[in-house]
Amino acid sequence: MRSRAPVVKEMEIDDAYRACEAITKREAKNFHYGIRLLDHPRRKALSAVYAMARRIDDIGDGEESTETKVARLAELRQRLEAIGQGGAEDDQVMVALEDAMHRFSLPMGAFGELIDGCEDDALGRSYKSFSDLTAYCRKVAGSIGRLSLAIFGTLEGADPEGQAPWLADQLGVALQLTNILRDIEEDRSTMGRVYLPTEDLERFGVAGDLSGPTDALVGVILLQAFRARQYYTDGWRLLSKLDGRSRACTGAMAGIYRRLLGRIERRPEAVLYTRVSLPASEKAYVAARALLSGTARPSIPVRGNHGQPGEDG
Repeated sequence: MRSRAPVVKEMEIDDAYRACEAITKREAKNFHYGIRLLDHPRRKALSAVYAMARRIDDIGDGEESTETKVARLAELRQRLEAIGQGGAEDDQVMVALEDAMHRFSLPMGAFGELIDGCEDDALGRSYKSFSDLTAYCRKVAGSIGRLSLAIFGTLEGADPEGQAPWLADQLGVALQLTNILRDIEEDRSTMGRVYLPTEDLERFGVAGDLSGPTDALVGVILLQAFRARQYYTDGWRLLSKLDGRSRACTGAMAGIYRRLLGRIERRPEAVLYTRVSLPASEKAYVAARALLSGTARPSIPVRGNHGQPGEDG
């Protein structure tokens, strides 16, 4: 474990974490159900990761010019690369993230991948093949999966082949594909973006702007949903490698998105005119079930988790 640099006072760090948790509670409509199931040290750290990811996404999705977005992303990339060297005292998200980085040995390069993906968004890039689309998903969501795994750690002896990072990446792709399907109409009408692979659109007879027969577009949507299911199948294997609270957190977040995918599969045409979502009561039900199943097993030592001893939720 790397030692934590005394950049700011402990009270200021606590305030910084509280600011990140407020951002997470306000903005993470689905993820918050899972994050709140973690013990206190990991909940704080994951909130810091989410708050920074939110900042990066907001730049990519903002109303500024492409040139301004790219410049702001480049500036943020430099700040993240220099984190730990001071200069973050006036930025609560940076303060909290720096502390989390030292406590949990976060793979900070993953934020660079997320910025790469948001640059793709800012530049209006499209994706010819499904392979191209999954590469984008790994940048913007697989990266978060790997950052989360650094905070969770793995059960001692549960991952002898070192598969956990790959499984976290697969689960991230599954969640991002679900996001893409959910947001088809908003992305097209508000952001001017189409993420669906152009090869698939052409195969089903749909134009690049998604105009064409509804039945054909539904076919494209169901094809992506089928592919997302395969990624959930792989990613779900990650849960067996996590301790109870981390398993509950991951199970809640992934379970909510998997249910959302099921709703899209039942009425695929709905995403063409609205943003499909789950009611809060259903999200709470999924989180409660995840907590019960996640904490039912006996506690086993965790490898790779560097929260401070004696802290709990």
